[in-house]
Amino acid sequence: MAGFTFPRGGIHPEEHKEITEHLAIEEMPPPAQVVLPLSMHFGAPAKPVVKKKQEVQEGDVIATVEKALGATIHSSVTGVVKTIESRPHPTMVKCDAIVIDRNPDAPPREYQSEDWRKISREKLLAAVKNAGIVGLGGAGFPTHVKLSPPPTAKIDTLILNGAECEPYLTTDHRIMLEHPEKVIEGAKVILKILGIKNAVIGVELNKADAINALNKAAKEASGSDDMNVAVQGMEVKYPQGSEKQLIYSLTQRAVPGGGLPFDVGVIVQNISTTLAVFEATVMNKPLYEKVVTFSGRALNKPANLRVKVGTVLSDVVDFLGGTRDLLKIVSGGPMMGFAMSTLDVPVTKTTSGVLFLNSKETDSDLHGPCIHCGWCMEACPMGLSPKEVGIFVEAGRGHLTERFGVFDCFECGCCAYVCPAKRPLVQFARLAKIQIKKHG
Repeated sequence: MAGFTFPRGGIHPEEHKEITEHLAIEEMPPPAQVVLPLSMHFGAPAKPVVKKKQEVQEGDVIATVEKALGATIHSSVTGVVKTIESRPHPTMVKCDAIVIDRNPDAPPREYQSEDWRKISREKLLAAVKNAGIVGLGGAGFPTHVKLSPPPTAKIDTLILNGAECEPYLTTDHRIMLEHPEKVIEGAKVILKILGIKNAVIGVELNKADAINALNKAAKEASGSDDMNVAVQGMEVKYPQGSEKQLIYSLTQRAVPGGGLPFDVGVIVQNISTTLAVFEATVMNKPLYEKVVTFSGRALNKPANLRVKVGTVLSDVVDFLGGTRDLLKIVSGGPMMGFAMSTLDVPVTKTTSGVLFLNSKETDSDLHGPCIHCGWCMEACPMGLSPKEVGIFVEAGRGHLTERFGVFDCFECGCCAYVCPAKRPLVQFARLAKIQIKKHG
């Protein structure tokens, strides 16, 4: 099974998963207040359908996107809308958000299950849309759109991304281990929506317990229909979970430059997203809570928590006993995440993890000039020239870097990780993309 990987580049960073990989998912009590950003998906911001002082119930629709690409937002608590105003955001610095004060006497909402096999493909897809589900691995692309490929696309395979190759993060690992039957069932719901029969779940070999749990659940569910859900172990190598690398690892199909997975007959979904699809179609439950890894050696009590979307990080830190020697806060993993300057940021739909790093986990040394060693080119899984992009950006010529394939860069951070000069090559790539767009 070690042969299942992508052929070019990649690295083997320290995993740091031992901090939380053995910690069962824990339920965090709902906070006194939630802050729900109107931008927590790919596409246009949602527009509020509630007003200040309005009472809302847990699971109620509070914001929608009608004519553009986006996703519905639901209240994660029962309470009263306090205000709609600009609040801190993990990646946008600030954006408008709906602030709701929770009613402490309100009971949690209960959901009844139903048999998804008796529901049509169209109604299952509508349930996914109405639940406001987006890609929970970080991109936040609306799931109902991804599950509606163009008629010309000949989809034959569904891939579930269980690689979770980012250091520290263990959210998907715990979901696969604790809820394998829901993951398998969610995969079959997606297969029915797509009208195909075959799915494969790719899991790195450092999660052997999750592979065993999924295999057992898949075997137990194999006789109930004509759908096939296989589990495939993959070599431990970052960025194994990147969409194009994952597709090649499992199918040996290469997505063309500028292309999408459906161009090679594949649809990819994240494990957490698949669980959300299960809850939306089987339980009729919208997406307003999720499992998030809170890790790092500056956090007194690391955990895998199921939290309400909109929970502010300061409330999470208080629940987990505070921090010590805290030097950096990162939304997401250390390779592709974003540093944050405040604990006033809420958990959003796309928050996979939050890291609280101490001085030993953080390198704050200044970067130097490029020494032309070529290590970044060897590590790049897309075969790009990160060093050239950086040099051009520093020279004020970032708008001329398209020739180096900068738009094929998905900012995995392999180049920056191996750079002996500690150059911020990912940030250079981001700046280059911005400058190219400004120059038309």
